[in-house]
Amino acid sequence: MKIAVVGATGLVGTVMLKVLEERNFPLTELIPVASEKSVGKEITFKGKKYAIVNMDTAISMRPDIALFSAGGSTSLEHAPRFAEAGTTVIDNSSAWRMDPTKKLVVPEVNAHELSLDDKIIANPNCSTIQMVVALKPLHDKYKIKRVVVSTYQSVTGTGVKAVEQMMNERKGITDGPMAYAYPIDLNVIPQIDVFEANGYTKEEMKMINETRKIMSDDSIRLTATTVRIPVMGGHSESVNIEFENDFDVIELRELLANTPGIVVVDDIANLKYPMPKDAHERDEVFVGRIRRDESMPNSVNLWIVADNLRKGAATNAVQIAEYLVSKDLV
Repeated sequence: MKIAVVGATGLVGTVMLKVLEERNFPLTELIPVASEKSVGKEITFKGKKYAIVNMDTAISMRPDIALFSAGGSTSLEHAPRFAEAGTTVIDNSSAWRMDPTKKLVVPEVNAHELSLDDKIIANPNCSTIQMVVALKPLHDKYKIKRVVVSTYQSVTGTGVKAVEQMMNERKGITDGPMAYAYPIDLNVIPQIDVFEANGYTKEEMKMINETRKIMSDDSIRLTATTVRIPVMGGHSESVNIEFENDFDVIELRELLANTPGIVVVDDIANLKYPMPKDAHERDEVFVGRIRRDESMPNSVNLWIVADNLRKGAATNAVQIAEYLVSKDLV
């Protein structure tokens, strides 16, 4: 089992390698891939050193699976080349997510849709992944009509430059690299990605469109406001859900608690609820503040937190790869 990690030196690529090692993924050969300036440098995986190679070399080595986290333009150009060589690509960029010919997969929700014919598989947006893990069992049980979500997203979702900006600002350094148009420390920026003609940001529209695709239900009405906050460790979401059918809060809480991949942290008497620092370097989706919306019938409020670099990106991709291997789809 040959596994290529494309973008191996980046923020998500580094976490992909860490997750592959932690989960003891059954690979026999690792192929780290990065830009030409990194070719020849070495990374360490399970105590062994591997030299970074370029795209052409990696394709010629015919890996079974290629985990991509190198940006949309790189994916558009090179993912088809890997696929043509027989490699199954799992891509973390937005390049293929809304392509009607490609599957958009969160393993807990829709891995069963995958087949041998799927040579390019899209990994959803980080904020979408953690939300749909919680939405799926609730949709199956109560039928979701509408979702209103507001996100509180970590600077790590932007990348290394954003982390540097925040940490520099905390040290009083004001002339360092800027990932955002404004200071992020001691601030909140209600914009993630560029604005579209309808006034929503690209990130907000990703959540709306990707959720419907993953859940295979265009009837779900969803509106989103995505916000960048000065934290690391994970994304948080306030999610209000309206169902067609009524529910019992205790039963709903138990349903979530018994769903693989979800940890319910909901003990307000002891001030227990999910926070980004608790989700940091964890693979689960944490759900708390579960309470009926008293302003609307058949509605509930949830607080959902997950590590955006792990379940929101690297872990979800590795879990897709694990599913493919377990079902002999590579």
